[in-house]
Amino acid sequence: MKILITGSAGFVGSALCLRLLELGKFVIGIDNHNDYYDPKIKKARLKRHIKHPNYKHYKIDLTNKKGLEKIFKTHKPIYVINLAAQAGVRYSISNPIAYINSNILGFSYLLENCRHYGVKHLIYASSSSVYGANTKVPFSEHDSADHPLSLYAASKRSNELMAHTYSHLFKLPTTGLRFFTVYGPWGRPDMALFKFTNAISLGKSIDVFNYGKHTRDFTYIDDVIEGVVKVIHKVPTANKNWNSSKPDLATGKVPWRIYNIGNNRPIKLMDYINAIEKALGKKAKIKLLPLQSGDVKDTHANINDLKKQFNYKPNTKVTDGIKKFVDWYQDYYKIKKL
Repeated sequence: MKILITGSAGFVGSALCLRLLELGKFVIGIDNHNDYYDPKIKKARLKRHIKHPNYKHYKIDLTNKKGLEKIFKTHKPIYVINLAAQAGVRYSISNPIAYINSNILGFSYLLENCRHYGVKHLIYASSSSVYGANTKVPFSEHDSADHPLSLYAASKRSNELMAHTYSHLFKLPTTGLRFFTVYGPWGRPDMALFKFTNAISLGKSIDVFNYGKHTRDFTYIDDVIEGVVKVIHKVPTANKNWNSSKPDLATGKVPWRIYNIGNNRPIKLMDYINAIEKALGKKAKIKLLPLQSGDVKDTHANINDLKKQFNYKPNTKVTDGIKKFVDWYQDYYKIKKL
């Protein structure tokens, strides 16, 4: 069984590669190794599995149409998991075209190859950001997600709609997974946990937006990976009870499905920072700032569907997850523990 993973040197992608290789799968990894953040971390992540006998790696961008098709033609993967994307809400404000190219154009090429090479199931990463201006919590896949607040969120919502079209026109089974603030060892340097840990360690101040009044449904990397693994082999089918006059927004008359993957236990941002301080044994210097454009104030995942259909049970407490990240961070950067 061959599984193709895009973004295989990324935070979630690399962790998924490791897990699938442990399970005996053959994995084809694709990553463009861009410099949105320190490429050295991507190289270090990849080092953990690049020499595995069941792993094949390609350094290529999804927008390389001919190169991508050659990989599909050579390997003919049965399952495809798209985790490659230009990430970051705030970066999308200053560099919108990067999101159009990677998240929309690149995804369209991926869909085309899945269609033409008989892929059994396409799973792709969406985001809690798609809920945008919604204030009804917890966020449910069955509620509207049509008011995104950033181009990043809009690109992820576009992926969901593009996938639906391919599920409708070509009967390509697709599943979108809306990730809720994934964190943990080997995480992205542009995310809050990494930035806060780095700044506090160096005695620098941290920028805390919305005056620290955010709440986030932080989800530990291992819990996310187990959720993805559970979804892979359950190929979506059409919802025979789908009613066009009262449409269910998480299913359809086609083999298309949307799920939230979250912890279902949101915490206040200031409590999150307190947990980092405790793990580091050092107090933070905090600079409180107003809400930034594109930010969602609160996130909270309704994961009932994933629980019922896959027996999904996230079990990592945020304090434990933060401690594991800080231990990894100090080991990776060879920082003496206090």
